[in-house]
Amino acid sequence: MEFIEVSAKTVDDAITEASIKLGTTSDKIEVEVIEKGSTGFLGIKSKPAIIKARKKNDTVDNIREFLENVFSAMNMEVTIDIKKAEDDKVYEVELSGKEMGLLIGKRGQTLDSLQYLTNLAVNKHSDGYIKVKLDTEDYRQRRKDTLENLAKNIAYKVKRTKRPVSLEPMNPFERRVIHSALQGDRYVETHSEGEEPFRHVVVTLKK
Repeated sequence: MEFIEVSAKTVDDAITEASIKLGTTSDKIEVEVIEKGSTGFLGIKSKPAIIKARKKNDTVDNIREFLENVFSAMNMEVTIDIKKAEDDKVYEVELSGKEMGLLIGKRGQTLDSLQYLTNLAVNKHSDGYIKVKLDTEDYRQRRKDTLENLAKNIAYKVKRTKRPVSLEPMNPFERRVIHSALQGDRYVETHSEGEEPFRHVVVTLKK
């Protein structure tokens, strides 16, 4: 938010007026004093106090501001819906608009990268760690369903051939989905191998 300039008899009066104009309380505005003001002698040659003020950004503001700047640079019109999860430190962001496939990218890589950058940007202004989750067109759930089906098919193949199968490299979230989907299987087990960004899941028969 841009600064507004306010003048009044005293700095305190100017802060009060700025709070009213910004529709918030004085503890939630950022103030820069331009001129402290003076009463002069018997009111002669008195000078008003002048301040610049703007509303302090909260976490939602920081998330929205960062994403709006990114989408503006990408020349994309995206609607941003932000809500706080049950965990006060987690914010869920739903993105909607045209060309969301471009925003998702191959296997969600673009969306994951944007989520990573958003977390970096937001946590620069946060006292405690804030986690931001980005999603669009229910991609995360659809991807989870796809991976769970893949895990079951791979498990069947391992049981049939009795040979281990290495999956393609995946991010930590996707690897967790595979591990979780097969953890109850009595005949196969999973583990991860390799270094990021090439770390992948291997499915083998239980010994």
